[in-house]
Amino acid sequence: MTATQPARERRHRTQAERSERTRNALLDATVECLIELGYARTSVHEICARAGVSKGAQQHHFSTKAELMATAVEHLTTRIQAEIAAAAGDLGDPPELVEHGVDLIWQGFAGTLSAAVMELWVAARTDPELAAAIKPVDRALGRSTLELFRSLAPGVPQHTLDTLYWLTVNLIRGLALDAQLGGDASRRTQLLNEWKRIALAVYRDDVAR
Repeated sequence: MTATQPARERRHRTQAERSERTRNALLDATVECLIELGYARTSVHEICARAGVSKGAQQHHFSTKAELMATAVEHLTTRIQAEIAAAAGDLGDPPELVEHGVDLIWQGFAGTLSAAVMELWVAARTDPELAAAIKPVDRALGRSTLELFRSLAPGVPQHTLDTLYWLTVNLIRGLALDAQLGGDASRRTQLLNEWKRIALAVYRDDVAR
């Protein structure tokens, strides 16, 4: 190894780190714009301004706006999944897992993620390129979160766990939309608690067979 090689390696690492920072800044700015402005008012110019990068730098990382949008949601879901995985360590035994799992899915699929994804799904209805970009991201989120719960509850029959999981995801997406439309927060809490009671009853009934 020559004397100049370590310096070159350090320079390359620094360039890679700068590139990663630029990419993450663009993704964070995209999510921020989707939540604050909505898809229709989110422009690449606004994203670049918030990220503090040039349009040329953006195009270096993402060739189309649809790719940028889909990757931003993937970027956000990766962070949320990490938070879910960290919180899942304290879920306890399967009966507790059912109730606490519902709470974790609510935390993951509602709020920031829900607002950003919903903006994209509405836009994707009439934008084939965006629809093609966002579908794999949305499906991957669902599958990876389900796999996490399967690993946490090996004693729960898989059919029961899968059914309860997908029912929970779809209920929570509806509740998240209700929240964005200004629905009654106390009613959402009541419905979520009632679903936890039903889900726990289904689990216990299935295990008792």
